[in-house]
Amino acid sequence: MNFEYDTVTQEHRERLLSFMDSHVYPAERLPHSPDLVDDLRREARARGLWNLFLSLPNLQYAPLAEIMGRSPALAPAALNCAAPDTGNMELLASFGSAAQRERWLEPLLDARIRSAFCMTEPDVASSDATNVATRIERDGDEYVITGRKWFATGALGPDCALLIVMGKTDPTAERHRQQSMILVPRDTPGVTVLRGLHSFGYDDADHGGHAEIDFAGARVPAGNLLGEEGSGFAIAQARLGPGRIHHCMRLIGMAERALELTCRRVTARVAFGAPLATQGVVQDWIAESRVRIEQARLLVLKTAWLMDTVGNRGAHTEIQAIKIAVPSTVEWILDKAIQAHGAAGVSQDTPLAALWSRARTIRIADGPDEVHRRSLAKRELRRHA
Repeated sequence: MNFEYDTVTQEHRERLLSFMDSHVYPAERLPHSPDLVDDLRREARARGLWNLFLSLPNLQYAPLAEIMGRSPALAPAALNCAAPDTGNMELLASFGSAAQRERWLEPLLDARIRSAFCMTEPDVASSDATNVATRIERDGDEYVITGRKWFATGALGPDCALLIVMGKTDPTAERHRQQSMILVPRDTPGVTVLRGLHSFGYDDADHGGHAEIDFAGARVPAGNLLGEEGSGFAIAQARLGPGRIHHCMRLIGMAERALELTCRRVTARVAFGAPLATQGVVQDWIAESRVRIEQARLLVLKTAWLMDTVGNRGAHTEIQAIKIAVPSTVEWILDKAIQAHGAAGVSQDTPLAALWSRARTIRIADGPDEVHRRSLAKRELRRHA
């Protein structure tokens, strides 16, 4: 495994770091608005920083996603590399028909629309995707969708035009062949957004919020089925692999920014007659943060390398390992950064509280830690059976 940046990665890094300094960080101090993001997008495209998640292999993309993670509310959207659109675009590119790609993928790649992914449900334990209860029933040349979803990230955004919905087409089939995915235009009759949901008090409006959505007999053409009937579970697994590593890549950037802010804070602040940086406990936080960042980054890079060389299935163990290790690691680093900042750390005057809420949420999103630990342990035990 050689993780030295190649020429392509280095060139992209230099352009992205320059863009962050000149445009993204200054924009953090401005009110968030669609016009602000549009301005950033125009600049990013002019600099050749666009749809990098699709155009680059994982190992080249990882250092760039890390840089984006330093400003997760703005940078990913500015480069058209924000979730859930990235995962949805990958699904359409891999499993969509020519007509589906023309109608939905092309405008998503061009950032003319945004999308949401509707899998989690309020009434079942969605950490087990086979529990999904929403029905997708064939009726002639149409499918009828009935059920309720929540935490559909992005669905509240004004540009959201597409919902990718997972539901059951055949409850009598084999357990992992009951589910299908279907493309539902956001304005389809029978689709009702009931409310927006908060994460630790944040509405996350910068990336379209989190919606609870009712599907009351919503009808779409049969041609909107993604892939074939019964392939929904397999498609979901294909989507979640890249989605998980993208989250972890960005989390490394959040941790780096938190450590940077901590070092600046403790160097400048004096308590009990000396800078905070002279306190042994603070030095311990800083040293431990650096160690944990380096460990997490190496595991993410190894996972990216495996996904590029042997595919998502071959990297299954490592994908689960990063989902377990990275969010909790970054959560710890952010907690110490908040502590070092005192009252400012929990306020809106630093990005730390918002970053902490993202890291904590990721320990549930895309599957809770406990599910990944269970699966990883079973895989490890099979080697010794």
